[in-house]
Amino acid sequence: MTDLTGRVALVTGAGSPDGIGFATAKMFYAAGAEVVLTSTTNRIFQRQNELDPERVHSMALVADLTHPEQAAELIDQIMARFGQVDILVNNAGMTQSGVEEPIGELFHQMPFQHWQREIDLNLNTCVHVSQLVLQHMLQAGFGRVINIASVTGPLVTFPGTAGYSAAKSAMVGLTRSIAHEVAGQGITVNAIAPGWIETPSSMPAELEAGRRTPVGRPGRPEEVARVALFLASEGCSYMTGQMLVVDGGNALQEMKG
Repeated sequence: MTDLTGRVALVTGAGSPDGIGFATAKMFYAAGAEVVLTSTTNRIFQRQNELDPERVHSMALVADLTHPEQAAELIDQIMARFGQVDILVNNAGMTQSGVEEPIGELFHQMPFQHWQREIDLNLNTCVHVSQLVLQHMLQAGFGRVINIASVTGPLVTFPGTAGYSAAKSAMVGLTRSIAHEVAGQGITVNAIAPGWIETPSSMPAELEAGRRTPVGRPGRPEEVARVALFLASEGCSYMTGQMLVVDGGNALQEMKG
């Protein structure tokens, strides 16, 4: 089993009890890490109570990471308590959902403020936190940055998802660029691209799409979390700048269903 004892892990977007963020936090905690959870609402304290009732090996913070000043305050509080951030999982953002109707406006009808909001939620949250955390990782000479991207954008898409697709594609490009810049300094930077993942909020059409994958079912949040745990390990020191697809083989098939 991967041992993260002595490591401090920050997982953003961990407020949902059945989401990828909290599944990852639970897996890191079980592996011995001190875990910092963050989301935009007070429900993050419920997640902390479930994870670590004594709150000895965890920290929960509310922050809107679309605002750089809140990201900076978040990192300051973590450093004041733990003095380090060894692992960063950039999971904050808006989950893409729905296959029967477009999510939002078609690109040519989209007001710019709606486009900007998509980029802020799904790309700039990662940017604001990563810039700050990388400075501490470089000083420490160790770090694992794991960006939760999506197959939507880098590999597939559907109408009404231009902003989300662009943001997640950009996250993968950002992953590669940062990985190149910090290579050889003890830091790896990788991305995970989930496909259809089943949660209580999954729409019927999403679950059906999951059943049409080659594996024959939607994925589970813990299946994404296990990949994050691998990328967070000290043994994963020679893999960087990569995008690992976790989609039940869906991107392989030209005809679906």
